[in-house]
Amino acid sequence: MNRNELRRVDLNLLVVFETLMYEKNLTRAAEKLFLGQPAVSAALARLRDLFDDPLLVRSGRGFEATARALAILKELQPALDTISSAVSRAREFDPATSQDTFRIGLSDDAEFGLFPELLKHLRQEAPHVTVVVRRVNFLMLPPMLTSGEVSVGVSYTKDLPANARRKKLREMRVKVLRGDDRPGALTLEDYCSRPHALVSFSGDLSGNIDKDLERVGGSRNVVLAVPQFSGLRCILPGTELLAAVPDYAAAALVQGADLRADDPPFPTITSDLCMVWSEGTDNDPAERWLRSMISQHMSESS
Repeated sequence: MNRNELRRVDLNLLVVFETLMYEKNLTRAAEKLFLGQPAVSAALARLRDLFDDPLLVRSGRGFEATARALAILKELQPALDTISSAVSRAREFDPATSQDTFRIGLSDDAEFGLFPELLKHLRQEAPHVTVVVRRVNFLMLPPMLTSGEVSVGVSYTKDLPANARRKKLREMRVKVLRGDDRPGALTLEDYCSRPHALVSFSGDLSGNIDKDLERVGGSRNVVLAVPQFSGLRCILPGTELLAAVPDYAAAALVQGADLRADDPPFPTITSDLCMVWSEGTDNDPAERWLRSMISQHMSESS
């Protein structure tokens, strides 16, 4: 296809195609695109004609992408990222007057411990913007970035899409929250003998701290898992429960609560809290401003 023939291709169709490939569901794709389902169905019919392929085929109650569709997606994504970047660079951004909507993915520890300070400064510099926060973790963040549900995420991260950018914000140092009135610091024996609570988005009862304990021949007895850090503020005071949390979450939790935060009585290996975004928004003036604010107010030096 030459450049003149490209005139018959609606760029909006390619955006619909990308969304359908990730959602594999007409209703969810319509919601993400803010379109009606009939419009997405009509777009899929046009895409099938354009590419001369079914693209999505029924599989049980859902759809599966054809091999040809996956190959097309792999070729189109870099081009769509480039187009998005080119258009973004041409757009001016003034935080004082902007009415943009920013969609940020935050892990619970980052939302609880670091986001309030960031939001205060966002509101000061850009009083008319809207901020939508979505809960993420290292498993959820990559697909949510790829689908455009969030433009930037802050979390502990592992594997990321090839077109993702990552910047370390800070080390996630461990603090041990306690709500008892015993004097003195915790010993390793105290730590292993007392009951433990942890924050677990998925309901798992173990974490990196258990690997640190194993290296010194210890283990802990987890008796409670809660889905959010905010719950620890009400649960721990006046109990024997201990909870290992990132230092910035601990600093927020002890404020106004009958809690204190100790260093763990054994060596721990820190993880990194990172900011992640897609290559397609790398040069967007609004997104660059947002990332600069995140770096300034959620990093270790803030």
